[in-house]
Amino acid sequence: MTDRPTVIRRTPAELREQRARLIAEAGLTYDELRDRADAWTLSPEQQDIWATIEGIDYLLGGATPANQETQ
Repeated sequence: MTDRPTVIRRTPAELREQRARLIAEAGLTYDELRDRADAWTLSPEQQDIWATIEGIDYLLGGATPANQETQ
């Protein structure tokens, strides 16, 4: 039997909702997360959140609603 990778499909709206939840879970704003990631000062949990947010942003084509940038 061949192991197949799991494919998760989400709509852009679902991705934006997940992104907002992750930012809230981190306890920081998007800008704070980004700045701390640039300075390598995120906790391991926050680093995981940041990596997921970057992946979501990539899937959304880099375009995210302005109101979610500061949540």
